[in-house]
Amino acid sequence: YTVIGHAPRHLDRNIAVVGRVIDGMAALSALPRGTGGGLGLYEDVKMRVPIKRIVLAADLPPGERPAFQYLRPDAPVFAATLAARANRGGPFFTVPAGAADLCNLPVPVRAAPAPR
Repeated sequence: YTVIGHAPRHLDRNIAVVGRVIDGMAALSALPRGTGGGLGLYEDVKMRVPIKRIVLAADLPPGERPAFQYLRPDAPVFAATLAARANRGGPFFTVPAGAADLCNLPVPVRAAPAPR
């Protein structure tokens, strides 16, 4: 199951987060979307697009692995980012939540520059 766009609140405590797509979301977004049951299930079997191959980056030879940079969770700016998401201000957020759920705290990730 892959959430495309914002994760609906009803998924909280019902879907386990096992990963995050950091590259290739455009390919996932281009797949046909079903309408079955209001859940995006495919009613027409012909719409299904099989996944023919999956390779974990860790299983690739080191020279073929994609390289990414991410905001480290032990960095002070990470704690500040988390606090800002948990206690948003402004005219819309009149009562701070005091917490942020995992799906609503996208850690910044970018492709690492090519080695020189």
